[in-house]
Amino acid sequence: MTKLKSKRFLPHYHGKSWIDVPLPREARDWTHGGVKSIAANDGGRDKLAVVLRTLNKNQAWKFPKRKHFFFSDLHGDPEAFAASLVACGGVKKTGEKTTDFVLSEDGKNANFIIGGDCFDKGPSSLGLLRMIRHLKKQGARVRVLAGNHDVRVLFGMVSVGKAQTVESEYFFIRTGQKIIPLLKEIVDEYLSDKGAMKGIPSKKACRHALYPKHSWFEKFPKAAEGRISGPQVERELNRIRKKYESFEDKCHEEGLTLRQVYAAVMKWRELFLEPKGEFYWFFNHMRLVYRSGSFLFVHAGLDNKIAKFLNEGGTKEMNRAFRAALKASPFDFYYGSMCNTVRTKYRRVDHPFSDKGARYVRRAGISAVIHGHRNLHNGQRIAMRRSMINFECDTSLDRHTRKKEKVRGRGASVTIIDPKGKVLGVSSDYPHIKVFDPHLTLKQLQTPNKERQKR
Repeated sequence: MTKLKSKRFLPHYHGKSWIDVPLPREARDWTHGGVKSIAANDGGRDKLAVVLRTLNKNQAWKFPKRKHFFFSDLHGDPEAFAASLVACGGVKKTGEKTTDFVLSEDGKNANFIIGGDCFDKGPSSLGLLRMIRHLKKQGARVRVLAGNHDVRVLFGMVSVGKAQTVESEYFFIRTGQKIIPLLKEIVDEYLSDKGAMKGIPSKKACRHALYPKHSWFEKFPKAAEGRISGPQVERELNRIRKKYESFEDKCHEEGLTLRQVYAAVMKWRELFLEPKGEFYWFFNHMRLVYRSGSFLFVHAGLDNKIAKFLNEGGTKEMNRAFRAALKASPFDFYYGSMCNTVRTKYRRVDHPFSDKGARYVRRAGISAVIHGHRNLHNGQRIAMRRSMINFECDTSLDRHTRKKEKVRGRGASVTIIDPKGKVLGVSSDYPHIKVFDPHLTLKQLQTPNKERQKR
């Protein structure tokens, strides 16, 4: 057995009676659960043991001085975030509303990391952002990282109605049906009153502003030549063609006209891009990466170019470059290494991360990468990537994903980096809190399976 006797480092669930989500009470070493806890790829448990021996021998682990609470892929689900805040022990829930909470003593001294993908899917992207803002107003130290959905929404919204170019005119339609809940939310909250649609152009004009031209499908391959691969061009063409043909019907299914869609885009810009807008802070404070101790927090992962940048320039310079890139060419950013950091799933089509990249990351003093993006059904998981330890933390929190993928119950999870030298994976989808301790976990990995079962 890998049951841990001490509970001193486990989170206290303050105000749990206000959430209808089961949370684990007992802890097990991270080795418990087989492939549900440690992925089999790239050497799996054996490679993890080898890497841990080296890191431990070199005293490479530098745990933060404060607790860090990492939440990722919340996808517009305020209730899932509320339950996850209770799970971290950093807040006390005080009522039914999602913003009914105050910081606990743990929360007052901790860092809250939002790991990207706040938008899309629903039920309330705006409600989720209001929760994050409320958390900040409570005095919490909050860091917001970019996710692929966040970047895609931004580029889609700013591309509408601009001087159309082959490189940018398709970005709104590229967002597809996943953006419809956000558009519907804006229409319901801001554009339902009499006169709200006054001044909005005709359906034909709105379609022209929202959609790429018919000629785009012929011109895009030439514009993309030498900048992205041939197979990638084909995937983009197929993806945009499907969304081009289905988007209006999907909007109608939710009761939205193209005029309302256009009006919602304009309202979104006012809310997010104008200095006086309620959500102006969101993109203005967004980071690509965050580092504390020897832990690197990102949304998706790394490639060789970004790994080299990390080693030579550090995270501050990387975040400066990210903010500048957001204001430059959407095409160059979206298909480049910078955006690969929020998009990669380490597939052949993604930018490569090789042993060379892993060496850059180690030279930068990073012992583990904490990220989301690849959704799981059994809580957090460790995965090895070219001898780099990755904590995969997208646990399918939002209700849309859970319904679509038939994951039972409501979602709640948080990954906790504890100054006492532990990483905790708390999830409503796993019966125990997973505990990673570099030395104790290595000991478990070195213990024969039969002996572990006897304990």
